[in-house]
Amino acid sequence: MYRYDEFDHAFVSARVEQFKDQVERRLAGELTEEQFRPLRLMNGVYLQLHAYMLRVAIPYGTLSGRQMHKLAHIARRYDRGYGHFTTRQNIQYNWPALSDMPAVLDELASVEMHALQTSGNCIRNVTADHFAGAAADEVADPRPYAEILRQWSSMHPEFSYLPRKFKIAVTGADRDRAAIQVHDIGLHLKKNEAGELGFAVYIGGGQGRTPMVAKKIRDFLPIEDLLTYTTAIVRVYNLHGRRDNKYKARIKILVHETGTEEITRQVEAEWQAIKDTDLKMPQQDVDAIDNYFRMPDLPQRPEGWSQLAISRKADPSFARWVDQNVTPHKNPDYGVVTISLKPIGGIPGDATDAQMDLVADIAEKFSNDEIRVSHEQNLVLPHVAIADLRIVYDLLLTDGLATANAGLITDIIACPGLDYCALANARSIPVAQRISERFGQPERQADIGELKIKISGCINACGHHHVGHIGILGVEKKGEELYQISLGGSGDEICTIGDITGRGFSSEEIVDAVETIVDRYLLVRTDKEETFLATYRRLGAAPFKDALYNETANAA
Repeated sequence: MYRYDEFDHAFVSARVEQFKDQVERRLAGELTEEQFRPLRLMNGVYLQLHAYMLRVAIPYGTLSGRQMHKLAHIARRYDRGYGHFTTRQNIQYNWPALSDMPAVLDELASVEMHALQTSGNCIRNVTADHFAGAAADEVADPRPYAEILRQWSSMHPEFSYLPRKFKIAVTGADRDRAAIQVHDIGLHLKKNEAGELGFAVYIGGGQGRTPMVAKKIRDFLPIEDLLTYTTAIVRVYNLHGRRDNKYKARIKILVHETGTEEITRQVEAEWQAIKDTDLKMPQQDVDAIDNYFRMPDLPQRPEGWSQLAISRKADPSFARWVDQNVTPHKNPDYGVVTISLKPIGGIPGDATDAQMDLVADIAEKFSNDEIRVSHEQNLVLPHVAIADLRIVYDLLLTDGLATANAGLITDIIACPGLDYCALANARSIPVAQRISERFGQPERQADIGELKIKISGCINACGHHHVGHIGILGVEKKGEELYQISLGGSGDEICTIGDITGRGFSSEEIVDAVETIVDRYLLVRTDKEETFLATYRRLGAAPFKDALYNETANAA
């Protein structure tokens, strides 16, 4: 795991001191809210519907037990005893007092964390596969390159005031768990025929008001050229991206309006001019960063498999959890454990201070002191011995963290919605809770299989509804909250934007509408092995729209 160098410590400490002065001036009335706004946004402080909110960066979703303990402490000391993990692999605190913000940032700095570039028209927190460095199907760990991008982009003077916010994601496996094709830049770490590492480069993806799947502009970029090529892309965007209309300011609009061929030509031309400059990375520098992320020394523990078989047989609930929440590790005697933050009827992504402390304790003892935050709003223990799975499960069970639903219908992504967000049109949290309760029975979830529901409270799509197998968008119409359904979206390596089914449903209707879709899927799938997404891609929208609208109308 990366540790701050002298530069990191110096610039974070300087920013904390600077913001402390700015907050004091705001509280004293020397700055208006309008004057204070750009200053607070540069430090991750938002003004939400009811209070200020602080968004803390967790670069590429990786943190230590010590850092998680600090996040728990902040929740307990400065908030209302919980934090909300987001689809950007960050954590948000919804209720800190403005007067406490400098103290919170100081506490974060003490464990090498900050809230810089979690807001504003800059390069945001770089995200990565939450199973990075552990997953059995990984070609290479993408986190060293995410860290290189973090260092390059932090406080970058040329890219501090881009036309709009800018997001980068990196994955190192053929199975895309980082949703790289709905990012401004998506990087797929791969090997060429000679066995050399490099990147497939995608640009112009995004969700929000105008959802688009990114375009591949390079099939293989050598590792040494990562920063020069990324710089070329962002320079082209900074020069030509629109600043007259924020709804058309993202790079996806530039790519769409300019055309993939022409934008590629411009990027390549800019790259040729800078490719052999100081930004070209020497292998020794790459190796130095890579060394921070080397695989931990995990002792062989083959006895775990016989222990696991006994425990599975004795406890069906534990067996379900292993089947659903434990993923193969590079070391066959270990597993990657997903900790679901989606208890049945709970708020997706929320964790209490006690739960964060518990996860930190478990990570320190049973996961090589590593924790990951997933863009699916769950936590991950990347290095758990098979022999320790039963102990870890029992510990998680003590505080409601052993829900066996990773990837199932109740593992719902949801933004905070109108309960917190000033931009939202509708509530997301209550809808997620009611869907979770409707489908909460383990047997029913198992029968349905993999099905990703994603809910956003407005068109900004913080809940990633566009790439949900079932996406739900909250809208407002004549003072009423309505929910529009889209089907067939996916954020993986076969990325697709969901198809809107038709008219929206009221808050009272939406859960029944989801159940109607699920029931139709169960009726028309070829067998239990055919997932919802596979069924939708085979049949299209017609049978689901028929069930939603024609049969509903006939019943009425």
